[in-house]
Amino acid sequence: MTPRGRIGSRSTEDQSYQSFLLTSTVSKNQHWDDEFDEDINPDSDAAFLRRHRSIDRDNCDLGDQATKPGLLQRVFAFMSRSPLLRGSSSTTDVASFGALLNQGSRSQSEDWDLTDDDNNIQRRDQRKGKASALRSATSFASFGSRRRRDDGLSHSRRARRASLRGSSPKLIADPGHPAGQGGHLGGGLPLTATSEDEDEGDEVISVIDDEEVLDPPDNSPYPQVRASVAATDDISASINTPRMWILSLLCALVGSATNLFFSLRYPSVAITPVIALVIVHPLGRAWDRLLRRPDDPTEIFEYGNRVRAIEMQDPLLGRSRMSCLRLWLAQGRWNGKEHACVYISSNVSFGFAFATDVIVEQSKFYHQDPSIVYQLLLTISTQILGYSFAGLTRRYLVRPPSMIWPGTLMSTAMFTTMHSPENKSANGWMVSRWKFFLLVWSGAFAWYFLPGLLMPALSYFNVVTWFAPKNVVVANLFGVSSGLGLFPMTFDWAQIAYIGSPLLTPWWAAANVVGGLVIVMWVMAPILYYRNALFSSFMPIISSAVFDDTGKPYDVSRILTQDYHFDHEAYSRYSKVYLPITYVLSYGVQFASLSALVTHTLCWHGQDIWQQSKKSLAEDARESKNEYQPVKSGVRSTISLASTHSGRSTTEPDSSASMSGEDVHSRLMHRYEDAPIIWYLTTFVAMLAIGIFVVEYYPVYLPWYGLLLALSITALLFIPVGIVMAITNQHSSLYLVSQLICGAVFPGRPVANMVFVTYCYISSAQGVKFSSDLKLGHYMKIPPKLLFKVQMAATLISSIVQIGVLNWMFTCIPNICTPEAINGFTCPIARVHFNGSILWGVVGPQRFFGQGALYRPLIWAFLIGFVAPPILWLIGRRSTAGSLWRKINLPVLFGSLSWIPPATGLNFSVWALVCFLFNSHLRRRAPAWWGKYTMTLSAALDSGLAFGVVVVFFCFLYPGWGFLGKLEWWGTRVYKEGCDWQGCPYKTLAPGQHFGRGA
Repeated sequence: MTPRGRIGSRSTEDQSYQSFLLTSTVSKNQHWDDEFDEDINPDSDAAFLRRHRSIDRDNCDLGDQATKPGLLQRVFAFMSRSPLLRGSSSTTDVASFGALLNQGSRSQSEDWDLTDDDNNIQRRDQRKGKASALRSATSFASFGSRRRRDDGLSHSRRARRASLRGSSPKLIADPGHPAGQGGHLGGGLPLTATSEDEDEGDEVISVIDDEEVLDPPDNSPYPQVRASVAATDDISASINTPRMWILSLLCALVGSATNLFFSLRYPSVAITPVIALVIVHPLGRAWDRLLRRPDDPTEIFEYGNRVRAIEMQDPLLGRSRMSCLRLWLAQGRWNGKEHACVYISSNVSFGFAFATDVIVEQSKFYHQDPSIVYQLLLTISTQILGYSFAGLTRRYLVRPPSMIWPGTLMSTAMFTTMHSPENKSANGWMVSRWKFFLLVWSGAFAWYFLPGLLMPALSYFNVVTWFAPKNVVVANLFGVSSGLGLFPMTFDWAQIAYIGSPLLTPWWAAANVVGGLVIVMWVMAPILYYRNALFSSFMPIISSAVFDDTGKPYDVSRILTQDYHFDHEAYSRYSKVYLPITYVLSYGVQFASLSALVTHTLCWHGQDIWQQSKKSLAEDARESKNEYQPVKSGVRSTISLASTHSGRSTTEPDSSASMSGEDVHSRLMHRYEDAPIIWYLTTFVAMLAIGIFVVEYYPVYLPWYGLLLALSITALLFIPVGIVMAITNQHSSLYLVSQLICGAVFPGRPVANMVFVTYCYISSAQGVKFSSDLKLGHYMKIPPKLLFKVQMAATLISSIVQIGVLNWMFTCIPNICTPEAINGFTCPIARVHFNGSILWGVVGPQRFFGQGALYRPLIWAFLIGFVAPPILWLIGRRSTAGSLWRKINLPVLFGSLSWIPPATGLNFSVWALVCFLFNSHLRRRAPAWWGKYTMTLSAALDSGLAFGVVVVFFCFLYPGWGFLGKLEWWGTRVYKEGCDWQGCPYKTLAPGQHFGRGA
């Protein structure tokens, strides 16, 4: 069918060049070189040879009657004789669902700059009635090139040159053919129709519907992923540029140094990665504005790397050294992929290294003198070991579509908000995401001054206790500082999001958390507390401290010798260690969570893990490589319609989420060369060797097999912990269990306990963080090899910088880590960890859970956690899809309560309430609004809060400037004037009295 309008005639040269494209067998690099030679110098030998070969091939095809053309040649020959579009060119581009056409980075030259107008938009009305005919006729390409007037160059060369200029692609190709590893036909020419090739009155006809491109057949089956992650990829976007590397390393340097500096201070403040995400965007745009010029060369990027730069000015004029430096710095264009790399480098480096706490404790509390080499080796090895676990488990934690990693969706929504102009109506709301973000961010930033500075009572909103401030029962039930938080009300987003943003957690997972909160903390805790079980009534119902037999915080220094060894006689004279009831229950649910992780993973995901392992081994044996494959038009994704277990719902990745299947994001990532597994194995071996050297050569008192035990625990539990985090956004910590195991195996060794915990817990925590960043790179289509280098470089830089800053603080801050330290540099976090190393490394778990010990019944929690998941699995596997039994996730139900203490009931109750309102109620009532704005709302609230905390701290609290820095009135005192803030116990003792078994 012929479209309306004038059909331009086709030159013989165009037809012959089309034949050359279809049959040429030259290499990709050679084809590119010939193309650029011809475009720059039409009289070059390469251009002459190309014209000669194309004309000769055309003549051969016309004259050779013995060789019958194949179907492909006949289809294209027919289309070249009867073009379907005006001025239809032979140089057409191809793509598939999710693949944007190849496009270079634009220069700012006025002659080459292209603008989008209404004539460039795909017009569906003009396509109606033609699409079905076009689909059958264009199974390998789409057409959109136009005739250009008054130009001696061939039409095909002009289409290529337009694509080199980086103009926005206006056509989407048929989904039935792969994009040739980057949207190239034949020898790899980037072929894109642009607005500059268009005459007045030209019409553009798209082969397929825009909606099918934005929502391909194999798109993610999970709505929160579809709402936050684009199902497309632009392989021509710049990524590996000096701008990306400089901003990434700058953020890693500044953020890691700042956070370490304030980690030793009370009150402290943290510079979160979301701050870097927001700040770096204007920096990247300003970088382009300051360094780019209209006469800069046109750059071609492929898979993130620059492959060619075409000089626009006379090459005989040359460029100065400063101009060459400017051009080197100005490579590419600031885009979402570069932005994601900078954010990932911030994410892996902003948190202060846990090993620095070990160094602080050794230096200031145990009075050792660790060398700089020891500090560097300990920090680097513990920080980087997590990469090995993350890289070796990519097949289980990153690539499966069901591993959605809700925490990463906030970041992807931010990148979409900042870099995409798309704006569709959502339940009547036409506000763009970017404008919505700015409005919410401004409101969150301004609002924080109220609960964070002017009236903190709005944050600790224990309003019920105001009417009876000295009533212990009221404080226990309705308090927010040392109470159960039965009145879920606060006006501070910091309190709501203390255990993570509720907008990022699926409601079914939050319901598990609420179930655990109600059963354990709101039912069991009050009953046990008021019955004085385990002498808990003599202590606050919630507290992060441990107590002696007089109800006072335990003084660890009274049971240690001058050399920090355990003093048995002093321990007998002083007191045993007693725990608040919520502390006891927190230990119990953590024990149950640990064993439940194993059996829950084996029951619900064991088959998938086994199948994925066999598939991985088979591919490694064949040395096969996953190649990019398109999805056929009209074929829906298998993961969205079926799953490995019958009756499984795909609306949410619940407990039974499968690891099988592949979505559009996994398919598009096949374009990029994967990071070899040998990189991660080599990293693991190198860091393991460094770790063995550290524990054997330096006075750590942890044998080499102790280090292997620590890493074995991490290896055993890493996949279960990662699955829970990837599905529910709830982290199961190995901190407590690693302390207990080391205390039991290596008793009386506090430093060994700290180092054991560092290698076990931090390797797991860092590995989960790195897996999350790998998933973010997966969503943003970052080349895996480049992502590995970015993460590794940022981690190394941050580790070295933190050791330098730490030793500078030791030298330059008087009395650091003592009560006499200036400006509050008392090392509060390190002191808490030091107390833990004394309790579990010196006193030892034997005195807590051994034969005849007060808390020995808690070990039954291991058995409960081990047995319960198989029972639920047997019930759930026979239930229908969406059944309540399938939604119960015991590792989440148990593990999330490990936040208590220091979190309180308020942090959980108000968090769950907000999660229900948005991710259940609003999602059902206004799904379009929820899909468009929820992740952006979470990002705006988090980043606005982070900026507000920094400004309030640095501008008012830290310097104490003006009356605001020392503001005192009813709104700053009322929440502190009762038993809630003071932590009053239910039962009190007279002076000289003691409680306990020997009292």
